[in-house]
Amino acid sequence: MKTQRFGLIALGVLMIALSAGCRGGSPYTSQQVERGRYLVAATGCNDCHTPMKMTDHGPEPDMTRMLSGHPESLKMPQPPQLSQGPWLWVAGATNTAFAGPWGVSFAFNLTPDQNTGLGIWTEDMFVRAIRTGRHMGTSRPIMPPMPWPAFRNLNDADLTAIYAYLRSIPAIRNQVPTALDPDEVAFNKQ
Repeated sequence: MKTQRFGLIALGVLMIALSAGCRGGSPYTSQQVERGRYLVAATGCNDCHTPMKMTDHGPEPDMTRMLSGHPESLKMPQPPQLSQGPWLWVAGATNTAFAGPWGVSFAFNLTPDQNTGLGIWTEDMFVRAIRTGRHMGTSRPIMPPMPWPAFRNLNDADLTAIYAYLRSIPAIRNQVPTALDPDEVAFNKQ
């Protein structure tokens, strides 16, 4: 009898463990992930964080590299000379590299890759980054043209949903280049 009871308890624990493993042990509900998917699409995250490719219909996001940021294999040359007039900043063909008075910035890898994306970020770090405009919520400023001042107006539930969705997508190893300060950019050296 004790052996049977122990066997049933062990089977129950195994089923719970397998169930958690099948879900990936995620603390997020499918509704949160779906809400995050909707918000990522509605707020245009793919517009900058997914490299564009040229098609017969013009530039379109390359969804094989969804949200992986500026391609590490695409080394950008010095940006063109910018004036003080109406052309103050430019974007690369993939729409993942941007140059302006701030220097040159590159769209970040938002996939859950441990070494090159958001893999080590906690939910708190993600929310603080959006709220404060600081990388990982505490360090360097998030560079233009990332519209974090608009996104910080999202409520905590929506930011958590976005984070939940970003944790659910395939991890893509892609080391985005480090931003260049204005003094490192040729068009600022006159």
